[in-house]
Amino acid sequence: MQKLEFPAYEFRLKNSENKPYIFDPIRKKFVRLTPEEWVRQHVLQFLMISKKYPRSLINVEKEITVGNTKKRYDIVIFNSDGSIFLLVECKSPKIKITQHTFDQIARYNLQLKGELLMVTNGLTHYYCAMDFKQERYSFMKEIPNYNIK
Repeated sequence: MQKLEFPAYEFRLKNSENKPYIFDPIRKKFVRLTPEEWVRQHVLQFLMISKKYPRSLINVEKEITVGNTKKRYDIVIFNSDGSIFLLVECKSPKIKITQHTFDQIARYNLQLKGELLMVTNGLTHYYCAMDFKQERYSFMKEIPNYNIK
């Protein structure tokens, strides 16, 4: 798999029926290793190891309804009160981050109301803080560590 713009992390990998799998520590199972999943697993390690977010506050790939359509978000970090702190959209490294990507996460966030957004293809990362009163977001240099928030 491609080297990404994250620190080096250790992953549990396996092959089954000539297909690669990676262990997801949140879902507690091996999942098919696709380029997008490679990015998702790096983001999870980044959030848990580098940013110190507790595993218990992280959720991965859950279905939501946006308009009349069923969608799946990639990663959510909850506040201790159950509200959403961070919504993450992961793309394959081959996918360029465009306005369409921001529109997608913004549509998801209309429903979820996350305080912060992260969009990444593993090579380029964008972090945004939401301003619900002004109905816009502002870019940030990085997301805060858990113990600082």
